[in-house]
Amino acid sequence: MKTSIKNFLLLIIPLFIGCGIIYYQYNSLSTHELDSIKNSLWNANYFYILLSLLVAVISHGARAYRWKFALQHLGYETKMSNNFFTVCVSYLVNLTIPRSGEVTRAALIKKYEDVPFDKAFGTIVAERIIDLAIFFLFVIIGFVLQYEKLHQFFIDQNVSLRTIAFSGIAFLVMAVLFLVIWIYAEWSILLKLKKKLAGLTEGILSVWYMEKKWQYIFHSFLIWGCYLIMFYIPIFALPETENIGFNIVIMGFIFGSLAIGFTNGGIGAFPLSISLIFGLYNIPEEISVAFGWLAWTSQTVLTILLGLIGYLLLPIMNRK
Repeated sequence: MKTSIKNFLLLIIPLFIGCGIIYYQYNSLSTHELDSIKNSLWNANYFYILLSLLVAVISHGARAYRWKFALQHLGYETKMSNNFFTVCVSYLVNLTIPRSGEVTRAALIKKYEDVPFDKAFGTIVAERIIDLAIFFLFVIIGFVLQYEKLHQFFIDQNVSLRTIAFSGIAFLVMAVLFLVIWIYAEWSILLKLKKKLAGLTEGILSVWYMEKKWQYIFHSFLIWGCYLIMFYIPIFALPETENIGFNIVIMGFIFGSLAIGFTNGGIGAFPLSISLIFGLYNIPEEISVAFGWLAWTSQTVLTILLGLIGYLLLPIMNRK
């Protein structure tokens, strides 16, 4: 009963926040701005949207192929089709409860490839660690390129860069301290926990010890390169955004990526974050909102379609 209530809250709270953001953004726009958004969406060049969706499919394939390296290291040869469609289904599930797709992916690969759940989940956690590291690399590049603009923004918001720096250092120190305790401490409770999580730990460390780790890392950068291109291509769909500089694109990409994890698949939060970032560069709000909804809606529709196709095809392809 408690689990059902928890799952319900995990579903409804981010969705409620997303709908609240949509309501707030809708009411903050004038009738003229709303009409402008409708015209932009109606007259957009959807060739570029389809092109960005093709890149999205390539990123899904790269993620599925990268997963094979970690599973091979653990001694499991999985079908590429099963990897691909479990990835697609996991993205679909993430639209409901954020990050629940990782559990679903591990469960599906256990069902169709007989990979132990804890080991499969460990490889997925390892993926997330690598993905987070690459994302932080994008953040560093973006902040270096846009230091002056961001510095002025934080000053306007009465946020001290020193406060941000101290917060980051404190977080880093706590993370390092946790790792040191986890690795070297021999407390009985930790030893019991390590024993229970042995399969999970093996999956996480598979990246470090696998023979094809460099191919794994290459595909990790390929995935995030695809993500950036997916975000960049749609700017050519609107005449008002086709001349946006790459420095603006990378900042929109960073904050858009953060927004996706804030609500169910970024509903409401993604367009709002794009409008806020683009607004720093004097791009009209209605154009920023139109771009945000165009990019978010197209990717969400693709996620739903591929997830449903995977959900239907997985049992058919593995009926034997």
